[in-house]
Amino acid sequence: MKKNAAITKLFFASLTLLAAWPAAGQDVLRVLAWPGYAEPEQVRLFEKQHDAKVEVSYVDDDDELWQRVNRNHGRNFDVVALNTAVLQQLIDQALAVPIDLKQIPNSKKQLSRFRNIPVLSRNNTRYAVPYTYSEMGLIYNRKLVKKPPQSMNELWNPAYKDQVLAFDGSAHNFSIAAMQLGYRNPFQLSREQTFKSVSKLVDLRRNVYRFYKTPEEVVEIFKDTPIALIYANYGSQQVSLLKKAGADIDYVIPKEGALAWLDCWAILPGAENLPLAHAWINFTLGKEMSRQLVEQQGLANTLQESDTAHAQDKLIWLEPVEDSAERARLWTRILSGHKKDGF
Repeated sequence: MKKNAAITKLFFASLTLLAAWPAAGQDVLRVLAWPGYAEPEQVRLFEKQHDAKVEVSYVDDDDELWQRVNRNHGRNFDVVALNTAVLQQLIDQALAVPIDLKQIPNSKKQLSRFRNIPVLSRNNTRYAVPYTYSEMGLIYNRKLVKKPPQSMNELWNPAYKDQVLAFDGSAHNFSIAAMQLGYRNPFQLSREQTFKSVSKLVDLRRNVYRFYKTPEEVVEIFKDTPIALIYANYGSQQVSLLKKAGADIDYVIPKEGALAWLDCWAILPGAENLPLAHAWINFTLGKEMSRQLVEQQGLANTLQESDTAHAQDKLIWLEPVEDSAERARLWTRILSGHKKDGF
């Protein structure tokens, strides 16, 4: 009986593998994206419409995204979702393929402010199409924080020691620290400014309960731990997930402003079927994908106005940083517990 059960198990496992294997002559589209950007039901719909197989890989932070895209000179994936800062790196390294908007008719349905963003082009060549966006504000627990926080500097407030969640990402954290230190451009730091930011981030590490990777991780921590403040790297998505989980929270944009990301789709050198790559981008701007961004992920799409941020809020759109590799190296040391004078 054990032998027969093993054979039966092997048989069904083989069927599963066969079902996942592309049919003969079927094109394969390799997508690299953030969690929630390409859900299984939407992927299956695209596959059915275009008689293609979609392989989706996910990343949790910009450092990982850049490493995976840069590996093998961008030939391991066809399409990638990335923010405008990383896009500039791709263009600099010749890792982005020009976009043909004629093959993306749904781009005409986008809100006017998303149709002609300078950072998406270079030398009159378009390299990306906007997909979703959000500001990175501050979530606070209404039970533990009675007065809405006014500044991101509250993350350093010793009154909230071990009650703070912050994001595990090097580029953004250095920019946040630089803003608190009053530097004019948080994306382009001098060597002296970088090391002062290191000291600021070491202080943050000492105040933080945990550095998280995904918005789902925050929800799980919040259920069992008295968390007062959360740096909302995923913005409205985190607000939505926490409220759905019953958390008594609210959300603010600090007085000094908040970093904001605009995630776009770009095509990589690995794309052998350019029409299929363009078809994917066009599909993501359709009703189904735009709907699920809002209803399932709590994110904004580029077809409808979002009510998360207000017009008067100061949003600071992400830009390339002076040295992403150096920020990543220093951030690893900060997380490992190095003291200030160790830098």
